[in-house]
Amino acid sequence: MDDLEPTLLIIPILAVLAPLLARAIGRVARVPIVVFELMLGIVVGPSLLGWAQPSDFVDTLSSFGLAMLFFVAGSEIEFMAFRGRSGRNAALGWLISIAGGVALGWLIAPGEAAIIIGIALASTALGTLLPILRDAGELRTPFGMAIGAIGAIGEFGPLIAISIFLGGREPGLSTIVLAAFALIAGLAIWFAFRVPQGAMHRFVNATLHTSGQFAIRLLFLILGVLVAISIFLDLDMLLGAFAAGVVWKLMMRDAAPADREAVESKVEAVAFGFLVPVFFIYTGVTFDLASLLAQPLLFLLVPVAFLALLVVRGLPSILAAPQGSSRRDRIAIGLMGATGLPIIVAVTAIGVTEGVLTSAAASVLVGAGMLSVLILPLVATAVRGEPTTVSPGEPAREDDMA
Repeated sequence: MDDLEPTLLIIPILAVLAPLLARAIGRVARVPIVVFELMLGIVVGPSLLGWAQPSDFVDTLSSFGLAMLFFVAGSEIEFMAFRGRSGRNAALGWLISIAGGVALGWLIAPGEAAIIIGIALASTALGTLLPILRDAGELRTPFGMAIGAIGAIGEFGPLIAISIFLGGREPGLSTIVLAAFALIAGLAIWFAFRVPQGAMHRFVNATLHTSGQFAIRLLFLILGVLVAISIFLDLDMLLGAFAAGVVWKLMMRDAAPADREAVESKVEAVAFGFLVPVFFIYTGVTFDLASLLAQPLLFLLVPVAFLALLVVRGLPSILAAPQGSSRRDRIAIGLMGATGLPIIVAVTAIGVTEGVLTSAAASVLVGAGMLSVLILPLVATAVRGEPTTVSPGEPAREDDMA
């Protein structure tokens, strides 16, 4: 309890400080806020100042934050992005990435460790990229939708791989269990289409500004149920969180734009105002910097792993660039596709828990993910230059994605 109390105070202080630093630095360069959250967590964590310490309670809050990050990622998927050339090539690019990542991992450490390394290197941090695209007004542009397709497959694909290969079962049995979860998620999606939209949306509207807050309560019910089912089936909880986001998006699809935007604003307030910052700051607090500093060779491996992310995930991501994209856009897409962290944190934690991966090796991969979040979106934005955006109500043209 002695370690818990200062940590509970320090994390909210850092959560307030991070956007202030991002705004101040933003006059010179646009740096994603998660960079400051991670760095501040490292500074106050055991590896440096030691003001904040790992604790079970904050670890639970951090898990909620990670679940909310994947929920938001699922709820903001633009399904149209999977149509045509970009969608197909995003899937092809991920298959190339996972094959290349596992092959590289096998050269380093054969066995389950190779699978963990491969999954980590084949991931894309959609939840991290979405706020950047949203702030730049690019969610609905062909560029933004291509990134959305790359990111969705770069998060959903690794979750499937984790469920099949790292669940402690034989792959065949894991596939059956995964199919059972897919059936349950499919039933939830069917229900989302069948639920009386008008009556539900009227009730959502009636409680938007009351203590009832039906939309948020229903959201957490859907999230809790699908996460609980995924845990019960011994699948990664993030699979349930991602599916919950998709279900919620479908349930709100026909709501009045003003009501939908009001609900989204409340969801973002809960996610990015509270839970998600806890996840990123706590990731910094628990980052094993001491092991890297104690072994200079491991510290030098962080940029090597970072380069591996660029090659294994970045290059295949370029395949999903919309037709007619400039060279700058293609480079920017590759850089953003190689931006990964949440899946890296999740899969390396599984590896450490199961004794397949050492804490130091996990820190190398997480450190590479941190570097990717710190550097790649910033460089991608600079390389691309001034974006071409569409108005919020104007969908991307189909011929842009074909």
